[in-house]
Amino acid sequence: MSKFNPIDIEFDKQHIWHPYTSIGDPLQVYGVTHTDKNKLYLDDGTELIDGMASWWSAIHGYNHPKIVSAIQEQAQTMCHVMFGGITHAPAVELCKKLVELSPEPLQKVFLADSGSVSVEVAIKMALQYWLSKGETNKTKLMTAKKGYHGDTFAAMSVCDPVNSMHSMYQGFLPEHIFVEAPKAGFYDNENEAELAALEQAFEQHSNEVAAFIIEPIVQNAGGMNFYHPSYLKKLRTLCDKYHVLLILDEIATGFGRTGKMFACEHANISPDIMCIGKALTGGAMTLSATLATEDVAVGISQGEAGVLMHGPTFMGNPLACSAANASLELLQENDWLSQINRIEQTMNTHLSQCSELDAVANVRVLGGIGVVQVKRAVDVAKIQKYFIREHKVWIRPFGRLIYIMPPYISTNEDIMALCSAIYQAISTEEY
Repeated sequence: MSKFNPIDIEFDKQHIWHPYTSIGDPLQVYGVTHTDKNKLYLDDGTELIDGMASWWSAIHGYNHPKIVSAIQEQAQTMCHVMFGGITHAPAVELCKKLVELSPEPLQKVFLADSGSVSVEVAIKMALQYWLSKGETNKTKLMTAKKGYHGDTFAAMSVCDPVNSMHSMYQGFLPEHIFVEAPKAGFYDNENEAELAALEQAFEQHSNEVAAFIIEPIVQNAGGMNFYHPSYLKKLRTLCDKYHVLLILDEIATGFGRTGKMFACEHANISPDIMCIGKALTGGAMTLSATLATEDVAVGISQGEAGVLMHGPTFMGNPLACSAANASLELLQENDWLSQINRIEQTMNTHLSQCSELDAVANVRVLGGIGVVQVKRAVDVAKIQKYFIREHKVWIRPFGRLIYIMPPYISTNEDIMALCSAIYQAISTEEY
């Protein structure tokens, strides 16, 4: 008899909503009984190599003993306590680490409980900052098309306005200013024309714009767009010139995924406000943070309210902070940069073979991210069933993108297996 509880898939199908899935005609879900390192185990005993790191968060793999031990030890003394008027060692220790790791101007830390909420907080910070200075006309955000910043309402309002999953909410969301998505690829030459167009947008709209928000270097769920660092450099210059705050959404790119601790380091710039999450706890618990400069924090405190108007119930949760402290220590202990460089090299060698297939439009690799863009939309249900049945891998594509963001601990053999599965799926038209 299995030591794991049986999973009632039929009840799940009839009653449980899954992300971006119809409740009337749901995609097939697979019951997972347990995880270990970079493997998922299905209820029929199938072992899968994980190519998604639990939506990019489980960078150390699953059940890492250091993170599990940190959570267990913390649970013996205090699982949670309100953060209003109270502090505790796990939160203080974590914020010390974040101030040390992040770009130097970022000195103030607001802890939240999901990536979307960290974006909401960042937007509130930007709006309150200008209100506190009497700039009541700066009530809009500017952002690039193809972006994705989360599923809550303010975050949705700065996602791609046409092609994102949130376009149906037009009319309900605040209206912001969108510029064209960066076109120059990460390894291309910089595009002077698009940088000039970006400045024109600032010239036209800066008086009404509180902040420019963007995912640095990689626009993730909006299309896995790897763009040139010169775009970020220009953004920093323009934000300074036209008195606009720069918000960088490092939720997906932070903690080494692109080959830098934070993706903004590719451009040698720092933001006024930065959002982090996902890999912060190594995928063990939900936690996020919004970091701000001294100038932003002091500016907010000098306003009419005098305080930042936000305070989640589970802000600074001790269990999550303990997991995050362990995860950040593991980054250093495991030499994350060597891990990422090895994954990147392996994907460059093996995923690039997909470019020889007629059905493939583009193959791109950066750090621990590998993307194959095909010429027609992927049938997610069909390709996932094929991946599991024929290759024993877990990969979840979207749109025309078949991509992998594996845990950093993945072996070369596991990365090769993931790349081979993608190649075979496309070459045999199992997508």
